[in-house]
Amino acid sequence: MFESAELGHCIDKKRYDAEVPVLREALLDVQYALAEQAHFPVILLVGGVDGAGKGEVVNLLNAWMDPRHIRVHALAEPTDEESSRPMMWRFWRALPPKGKIGVFFGSWYTHPMMQRMQGNIKGAELDQCIDEITSFERMITYEGGLIIKLWLHLSKKVQKKRLTKLAENPDTSWRVTDTDWQHLKLHDEFIKVAEHVLRETNTAEAPWIVIESSDFRFRNLTTGNYLLEAIRKRLATPSPLSPVGVPPLPPALDDKTLLSSLDFSLSLGKKPYQQQLAKYQGELNLLMRHAKFRNKSLIAVFEGLDSAGKGSAIRRISQALDARHYRIIPVAAPSDEELAQPYLWRFWRHVPGNGEFTIFDRSWYGRVLVERVDELCHEADWMRAYKEINDFEAQLIAHDTIIVKFWLAITREEQLKRFHAREEVGYKQFKITGDDWHNRDNWQQFDHAVCDMVDRTSTDIAPWTLVEANDKRFARIKLLKTLCERIEQALD
Repeated sequence: MFESAELGHCIDKKRYDAEVPVLREALLDVQYALAEQAHFPVILLVGGVDGAGKGEVVNLLNAWMDPRHIRVHALAEPTDEESSRPMMWRFWRALPPKGKIGVFFGSWYTHPMMQRMQGNIKGAELDQCIDEITSFERMITYEGGLIIKLWLHLSKKVQKKRLTKLAENPDTSWRVTDTDWQHLKLHDEFIKVAEHVLRETNTAEAPWIVIESSDFRFRNLTTGNYLLEAIRKRLATPSPLSPVGVPPLPPALDDKTLLSSLDFSLSLGKKPYQQQLAKYQGELNLLMRHAKFRNKSLIAVFEGLDSAGKGSAIRRISQALDARHYRIIPVAAPSDEELAQPYLWRFWRHVPGNGEFTIFDRSWYGRVLVERVDELCHEADWMRAYKEINDFEAQLIAHDTIIVKFWLAITREEQLKRFHAREEVGYKQFKITGDDWHNRDNWQQFDHAVCDMVDRTSTDIAPWTLVEANDKRFARIKLLKTLCERIEQALD
């Protein structure tokens, strides 16, 4: 894969000096067009062998372009905060918004490649990382992002010559570290791992561009021209390409659904409710303070129809906990900042660290529920979201996050009763809006969307719990009991 990057490519000084001013002007033009349109972000990965000039390229782009619209992320070893969360958390937080360029000097490829080269993980584990990376990049592309992946290459002979030259010059010797010399000794092993990773992740959505770096003029012009053409081409394509597949399954012919088969007559008397509430709140508090929980985190997802009782159920859970150890994230319509990012971004940023508990009052499932029903996104977008959500949750669980997902279900008649009750009580009127009545008009569409959601995202590692919520006392106890049971299972 690196044959063409070891041919000794070079550009003479005269040509370089003539082409650079024209290139710089053109780069600024596309950068300002990108910022003005703000339709998509540019994610630029700069990787390669030591001594190939990765840092020089990053500095050059800042010099040639407007640094106000570029954000450089030089990501080294994860911090303690980053290590307490899934690997991709730090990269999700650093994604540029639409209209901006994010440069990653050290990316999601760096850690797994180094781990494999050093023998800390096996080939199968590396391949698993590769699968997660390709899924992530595919999703970013379908969300509109432009991913440009540059690999700056040097042969072993040229790399040794480059490092020696830098080390012997007092003005540049600081750029060569002991780690660089150690990596030189492992050049062959590194290239073997790199070739495998680049080949497996060289996708149509995000291909790798390998650039020979023995001549800085060739490297700089090639990098600048490729970046220019890639952004130009994307600016000329108003909408990202989405996969086209078969249509979703229509409702069952006999109208029988998961939700209609629930027993909504289930109820709990006031006295047994109070007894069980105290019991399970106490259990939850002890489980959250268990020594083993310090190395885990917990996410509880609350979804349900309007007036199903999510808020009151969440309050019964939070009453049992130390306020320092949990957060409640109420999810409404995305803000302008959130709309400038892929839809999962606003949820990744709230992923809890070790020993922490995050409660989502509505969640990432909005993509396959309200956005689907109200046609706020294309069918192809919510169809692919099922896999993206499953992948997201799998990454969290692989990092010892406990995920408990609840759907609170009520009948159409019970919802109408609660709507009217809210309208009649002054301090509850804020809970009823025009959107609630609008959603009620789409009852059948929501019912079908919920059943699809459960079928496609209720996995063995993150199953859905359907809660019969016509009786609020019964629902609250089922929620608390299920939450305690899931935590106990994870701590065993």
